Amino acid sequence: MQNLTSGELVIQVVAMPADTNANGDIFGGWLVSHMDMGAGVASRRRANCRVVTIAIESLNFIKPVSVGDTVCFYANLLKVGRTSMRFKMEAWTLSLQDTLPKKVAEGIFIFVAIDEEGRPCPVDRD
Repeated sequence: MQNLTSGELVIQVVAMPADTNANGDIFGGWLVSHMDMGAGVASRRRANCRVVTIAIESLNFIKPVSVGDTVCFYANLLKVGRTSMRFKMEAWTLSLQDTLPKKVAEGIFIFVAIDEEGRPCPVDRD
């Protein structure tokens, strides 16, 4: 995306009419859900085990998303703790009307690595 974004592309999806709110824009919860899934993909890959969301530290909606936009979700690892990982997530749109992508949301998502019994387990810090 022309070096405007930071992080790794983890999910890309087209916003559909079924995902709209009463105003005809894409529902914020749909966007948050995909941001959480994207952070989950990145954290699972980083921890190499099961992970769970423990917090959304911040979340800002910057611009509305329209039906038909391709929404690209980027994960940027900010910090690795003993069992936790902190990711900055960004959502960007590509539309047929615009030549440049637009950042539509960003937030900080925190995940914890867990073992088969659901207990926190260490994450390799390398």
